[in-house]
Order: sequence, then C-alpha cells, then structure tokens
Amino acid sequence: MKKLYIPQVTQASATELPYPDNYFDAVFTDPPYYDNVPYSYLSDFFYVWLKRSIGDLYPELFMTPLTPKAKEIVAYSHQEGGFEAGKKYFEDMLKKAFKEIARVLKPDGIATIVYTHKSTSGWETLINSLLDSGLVPTASWPIDTEMKARLRAKESAALASSIYFVCRKMEREETGWLNEVEEEIKNHIYKKLETLWEEGVSGADYFISAIGSAIEIFGKYKNVMDYEGNEITADKLLEYVREIVTDYAVKQILHNGIAEELSPMTRFYLLWRWTYREARVHFDDARKLAQSTGVNLEKEWNRGFIRKEKEFIRVLGPQDRTLDEIKDSQDMIDVLHKVLLLWRAGRKDEIKEVLIETGYGKKESFYKVAQAISETLPNDSKEKKLLDGFLSGKERLKDDIKNISVQGRLFE
Repeated sequence: MKKLYIPQVTQASATELPYPDNYFDAVFTDPPYYDNVPYSYLSDFFYVWLKRSIGDLYPELFMTPLTPKAKEIVAYSHQEGGFEAGKKYFEDMLKKAFKEIARVLKPDGIATIVYTHKSTSGWETLINSLLDSGLVPTASWPIDTEMKARLRAKESAALASSIYFVCRKMEREETGWLNEVEEEIKNHIYKKLETLWEEGVSGADYFISAIGSAIEIFGKYKNVMDYEGNEITADKLLEYVREIVTDYAVKQILHNGIAEELSPMTRFYLLWRWTYREARVHFDDARKLAQSTGVNLEKEWNRGFIRKEKEFIRVLGPQDRTLDEIKDSQDMIDVLHKVLLLWRAGRKDEIKEVLIETGYGKKESFYKVAQAISETLPNDSKEKKLLDGFLSGKERLKDDIKNISVQGRLFE
C-alpha cells in the first residue's frame, strides 16, 4: 500500500525559516522584484474583505488592521532615508533570505530563484545578495511569464520574461581576475545569445537574459579583481555585458556586417527601437544603453531626437520632428527622418536631392537601417507606416538616383 504524504503549509519569515540545517532537497522561490510592485499595498484591497469574512477562523493571520509592512523586502523610495536606504534594506534582507535558503538546503540540493527587473540597479541588488549567500548559480533561462496585453505593458518598457536561476551549495573560487573573467563571460554569453536569438527572445528581455547568463560566470567567484588590486563591482561587470550584447544585437538586427558603418547616434536609435520601441524609459536605463553605443546622453538630450521628460527619456520618431531642426544634420538617422518627412509631404524631388547630396542614396546600409527599424515597430506605429511607405518605392528611387548621377557625369 502506498504511503500518503500530507503537505504542510507554514507561514514564516523568509529570513528566519523554522527548519533545521540541510533539510530540503529543493527550494523554489520568487522573491520581490526590487521596487516593481507595491505588494503589501495591493494586498490591502483583498485583506480588508478577507478579514471581515474569515478573520474569525484565522485570527493569527488577521491581527492587524491592514497587511503588515514593516518587514516587507522591497525597495520603495518612500521608506525612511530615501531610495538609497530602501535599496540597501532590500539588498541586505534579500541576502539574509538567500542565506537561509542555503542553510536549509541539503548539500546536493537545488534552489531555483525567479527574478526579473528591467533596470541594472535592480539586478545589482540581486547579484550582490546572491554572491554573499552561499548559493552559486549554475544555469539560467528566460521564461515568458507575463501577458503582453496586460495594462502594465501598455506604453512602457515592461518585460515579458522572468529569469529562472538554478543554484547549488558550492564553494566559490576565491578570486577571479578581470581579464580572464571578461573573456570567460564573452565566450559563454555569445553561445547563449545565439540560442536566445534563434528562440525569438528580443528587446529588453534579450538584455536581461544575457545578464542571467553572465551571473553564471562571475557568480563562481567570491571577488573579481583587476591586476591593480581593485575589486570590480557588479555594476561594472554588467556594463561589460551590455556592451557585448549591444554589439551582437546590432549586427543581428541588420542581418549582416554593416554595423561598423553606423554612427553612434544611428546605432543608439536602432537599438532603442529594438529594445524599447516607442516607450519612454527611466533615465538611468537610457543612459546605460546610450553608453554601450558610445553616446553621451547628457550632451545629446533636447538637441535632436532624444528628449528628457523629468526622470524619463523618450526617443522621437520622424513624425514628432520638423524639417527645420534637422536640415543641416548629416547623421544617417537624421537624414532618414528628413527623407521620411519629405515623403509624407510628397516632395519626391527633394528626397532625391537629399540622398544625392549626403551620398546615402547609393548606400545599401541606409535602406537596411530603415528596414531594420521598421521590423522593430508594431503595425499601428506612425513611424512604421512612414518607413514602409518610403521603402515600398526604394527600387525606383535608387534607379532614379543612379540615372541622375549618370546624366550629371555626361554633362560635366
């Protein structure tokens, strides 16, 4: 006769688990995502009604007027001490919770940790907490967990994927040297990036998935040092990861090796559309993407297509600009915007003049960048409609430009 196992449900603090050492074969946890969700405040909506309906059945769970908030592990900016204090609290308490997982996990056990956050700051806190916990990530995979049609995803850069980390209790190597760790990260990430691309992972989720893969590497070391004896922080390693992913993604988006022909601003624009589409993004995340393409965001905002709106950055499409503001620019993305505005106005002769004067009319890279941007945008995008309209007549346009050039040489 089979023995029946009755599951036990226990409510306890994640930082003080009521279990002995080496107790569980596996632990699965989905911790709070930094400052993404006001969990306890959302819970109040249900709590007040549950307290009225079943509070007398479970008095120990409904002792307080609203949900307890003092020990909630989140990084809310309104906590005493401001955002930095909230960030430190989140990191310290998450580290304490991970140490508890390591304590109750058997030596050969597995811990699976689910996490996601679109900001590098959110990932820094997870990495710092994990590195000091005794849990070593040995694998990571992105899994689509969010509905793309949810309200949270509208007009934002919200993610669709969460990263699942498989962690084990292992001894870390004492020190990893920066040059060697960077080479190890690069080799490991390239293999993962190819797989992720083939599986259709894109945009912000692609960057976050790459971060998950990188943690598998530098998570093996207690410290990463350069040869001058300086300890390398998690944010520096994440900058390196972003540079690798940026270079790889731009080449893949363009389907060939013309990435080297693009200016930093054109690379930034193309990568922004692929990563965030037309959403506005928090300044720090925008700055880091710009930095990976060689653009100084502070010098460029409010001068061209980059707009600063309080703590957010928005990248304008051609429909949001005027011909006057871009008439003198020779940068490929500005010329493309100029051409699209002329196309919308039906000024085809002027389009030819611009493309001949700038030399872009004969460059295949110009049309491939336009096509690549179009492929990143949703069907109802005004910018996509302009791009697709212009591209529909590109072959005739190229022939006209070629004939004009031939005629020009004949009359010289």
